[in-house]
Amino acid sequence: MSTLYDQAMEEMITTIHEWFDEQEKRDDLESVVKRTTLQMGIFNDIVLDYKPGRTMVDSLDLGLDDDDVKSKQAGVFTEEQVRNEIGPKLVEVVQGRLDKLADTPLIDYRFTLRGKFPTTEGMLQLTLLEWINEEKRKLLLERIHTYVDKNLENSTYPTKPLDSFFLTSHLLDPKLFPELDVAWTTRQYDRIQELNQGRPEALAEHRGEITRAVTAWAENQFLPQYYNVQSSPYRTNEYSLKPGATLESNVETQAGQHLDEPGKAQTSETQPIDLLLYAAVMILRFEPSYSKPKGVTFLELAKQLGSKRSARMMTEGSGTYAKDDIDVKTEEVECKANDVFALMTIHIRKEEPGAYQQALTFITHLLKQGFPKGYKIKLKSSVKQYLPIKGLARSDTHRFFANALEYPELHPLLEEYAYEAIQEFEFYEDTEGEKSCMPGSYATFGLGLVDEQYYSLVEYYMGEVDDEHQLIQDKFIAAFVEQQGVTAQAIPALVASLRGSTDSLKLKIQPELENEEILELLVRQIQELEYYEAERVLYPIFGKVEKLTTLARKAEGRRKELLLELLQATGK
Repeated sequence: MSTLYDQAMEEMITTIHEWFDEQEKRDDLESVVKRTTLQMGIFNDIVLDYKPGRTMVDSLDLGLDDDDVKSKQAGVFTEEQVRNEIGPKLVEVVQGRLDKLADTPLIDYRFTLRGKFPTTEGMLQLTLLEWINEEKRKLLLERIHTYVDKNLENSTYPTKPLDSFFLTSHLLDPKLFPELDVAWTTRQYDRIQELNQGRPEALAEHRGEITRAVTAWAENQFLPQYYNVQSSPYRTNEYSLKPGATLESNVETQAGQHLDEPGKAQTSETQPIDLLLYAAVMILRFEPSYSKPKGVTFLELAKQLGSKRSARMMTEGSGTYAKDDIDVKTEEVECKANDVFALMTIHIRKEEPGAYQQALTFITHLLKQGFPKGYKIKLKSSVKQYLPIKGLARSDTHRFFANALEYPELHPLLEEYAYEAIQEFEFYEDTEGEKSCMPGSYATFGLGLVDEQYYSLVEYYMGEVDDEHQLIQDKFIAAFVEQQGVTAQAIPALVASLRGSTDSLKLKIQPELENEEILELLVRQIQELEYYEAERVLYPIFGKVEKLTTLARKAEGRRKELLLELLQATGK
């Protein structure tokens, strides 16, 4: 037994030293931590995964084979041996390395050693060491407060995503802030968003960091206090309320003091449960559709804990919007909106242009305020119009816009809506799979089919479409060609559409391109594209480039010249 024990200890200790030795060889330590004042060191955590003969130490624990190990690998050590003998010896080794590296950029203000060991009682995972460098901790706290004061509370300039990457999690670190001040913390998150307004890509990155931090806090710090947490086979968390678990305090943000641009209207009475609701709102408003179930789960868990505001949010929305903006009732129409479920409920009481005008104004106004663009409409209307395009989802959202398109006087308003709604990587909530479509699709398609003055809208839409996750643009293109024809006015919109098409689209428009004037317009449009874009545009029309080559070889005169120019645009 001693031989096995000695071999195991030697293997684990050697692996630990090898990890530290490898990191010390890095020549970028200083440059990494100089990128921001909010990073004190590169590493703050390592996991020792003991498997006889293939022990690993890493700063990331992916846990990919944990289930397999639990079921197949039996250990030779008892839990007591690991806790009382093996663990302390490993801690001594790591502590010895930390003592020498504490003040270098390699090690953060804190450092954790975790271990995973197969034992005779099963897989044991435990934290062996939690080490704090008090001098670095104090310095980091000073830097955080300096950053908040200078770059957030007293600045008008955009901030850097890298700063947010560190700050968002620092503010929820109990080693730095033992007493969580939810109102102050969420105010900083809101300020980051305010300062980065007008920079969509950067704002999305900052919001992603905020959401990541508050979600991690909810899952790792807050919810385990009240719930037993198990990971499902799909690696999502399943929660069961602990017996007798209740909120430490029933004080919540009072009615009417909803989370504004999430987090505003916080008071000195704000509780940790409010941060859970803040996390839910961030997920529901700004994360992709596949993440939204987690936001709803947070609301449901808060409701189970007795949160009245979470129950209200599930019926009325997050509280982000004024009551008059989410609840409109007139003689012609009744409109309600709930951003938690990205749902707009519209009851057309009188089938006339005024009703749809009011509803469109209601929707567009909310989108301009940040309502989730991937929403869905629940429609109550006696009219059932659909666009003359095969393959679209026959949803209430589709039906609403098809109904509205019947009134030409509303077309400018539909155009305004479409420009506001169109957002790459977003999809209407009530579409999926082959029928998934970007917000603004129905309005854009309908307008593009009826009037050439909206061709520029079609071009804009196709420039934003996510052709890797959406197919229905092909259905529109086929309908567009059939109804509008291949005209001089339609060529730019057609080319833009084909750039956003998929490989499955086939268009039978070669007869129309026998017209040399039309063909020349197509050539001029395609010559402005990169060669790979040109090839993509031409594929639905001519098929593979070889077929176009054959056509050019057989053609004569001006038509031959134009076909050769098309070939040249593809780089062939």
